[in-house]
Order: sequence, then C-alpha cells, then structure tokens
Amino acid sequence: MSVHQSSNIKRITTHTLQEMKSRGEKISMLTAYDYSMATIVDGAGVDIILVGDSASNVMAGHETTLPITMDQMIYHASSVVRGVKRAFVVVDIPFGSYQGNSSEALRSAIRIMKESGAHAVKVEGGSEIKESITRILSAGVPVMGHLGLTPQSIYKFGTYTVRAKEKEEANKLIEDAKILEETGCFALILEKIPAKLAKKVAETVTIPVIGIGAGGDVDGQVLVVHDMLGITQEFKPRFLRQYADLQNIMTKAVQDYITDVKSKDFPNESESY
Repeated sequence: MSVHQSSNIKRITTHTLQEMKSRGEKISMLTAYDYSMATIVDGAGVDIILVGDSASNVMAGHETTLPITMDQMIYHASSVVRGVKRAFVVVDIPFGSYQGNSSEALRSAIRIMKESGAHAVKVEGGSEIKESITRILSAGVPVMGHLGLTPQSIYKFGTYTVRAKEKEEANKLIEDAKILEETGCFALILEKIPAKLAKKVAETVTIPVIGIGAGGDVDGQVLVVHDMLGITQEFKPRFLRQYADLQNIMTKAVQDYITDVKSKDFPNESESY
C-alpha cells in the first residue's frame, strides 16, 4: 500500500535515521528535483529525498554540478518539499556558497531552510569545511556530510574514478568522517570508494553512513532517480542498478501520440466536446 494512503503518516527525522542505524535497518535515499517526481518517490516510501546539485546535470544539461545557483537549488527544493509527506528532505548547498566563508555558509543554509522548507542541508568535504559546518549547526540546521568522490571538486580530481584507493587518502577519509561526526553532522554520504573502506567508516562512526558506489556494508544507499529509472541512459557506472527503462517507454508514448495526431485518430469523437 502506498504510504500516502495511510491516514497516520509519520515523518522521518534525524532521530528516526539514527534509530534505523542502531537496529540495522537499511536507509533508502533517492534524488528528486520537482513536485511530480517527489510525490511518486515519497509515496513509494523512500526514507530520504536528496535535492541534489545533480539537478545541474539531469535537469539543466550541464556537464558538472558547478553551474547551478542558490536560487535554482531553492526553486527545486521548494518544489520537492510541496510534494513530500513522509520523507526527510536534504538539499545540497551549491558550489561556492559555503566553502571559504563560514558566514556565507550560514547565510546559504538559512536561505535554503527558510525559502524551501527543507529539513537539512548537505555539504562536501571534511576538515577543510569544519568551520562552515559548525556555523550552520549553530543555527540549528541539520547537516549531512559527503566524502570520497565529491563532484563539486571534480576539476581538482580531474577524473570520476574511485577515490581513496591509496592508504594516505583512505586514512584522511576516515579521519574526516570522524571530524564530521564530532562536529555534529547527523549523517554522511560516501561516494565511489572501496567497499572495505566504506565498511570501516560505517563501523567507526555512530552516525548513519549512506553509500553510492561504496558497497553494501554501509547503513543505506542513494542513487540519482533519473539514472535508476532509466530516464538518462548515458550514465551507466558499475554501482548503478537500473530498475526501469523509462526513456524507451516515454519515447514510444510520444511517438504513438505523434502518429495519432498525424493520422487524425486523436482526438476522436469521445475525446471531443
């Protein structure tokens, strides 16, 4: 039964997520960027919806996540929040809005929370953004961390290959995870790192650890909804399991519509007034 059919919908909170980790229940997380998709994803029962800066790629067609603006993130986030009744909604703070200035980080987080109605924000990085995280938390805004492959730093990495395969980078990632927990992050995403390392991190910290390309021994999983539904077909990394082929289904539906219009089959007499 759809979650939305229940008359007693219980919202997911940071406390709920912590309890899920404690009892070993896996956390499900997907992206959404608009009202219609959020309604479907939330109604299906997902635990966390991420309004990701990946909207820059899948919604706007940019090559990276860097171009998306604060105003655009708030637009997407507010659209999602209006479609959600149960899931916990997390919003990416876009590139350039928190990294170098803790005061700007605080202003950015407050804008997102006030103008979108979201429940938390997400930032990329470890020790280098500790001050920004501390300032955001001082206003009572929950913060989710993100380590491993951090797409906002793609030009520094120069590649989307697996991160932290070498000992030095792996050790830093573990230390950064501890720092994020100690600073007060309620959860952490690990992207595209070795499964053994991700397992170690999940066992080291007490906060929930969500993986994407980080193996199955973490506390939950996140995917971009357009990828897992097969709306986008170009992006097919090893970690992606495609659960539908909506691109072909939608293409055929549009082609059938065009055929019916051209042949004068649509609209017929019963579809007219």
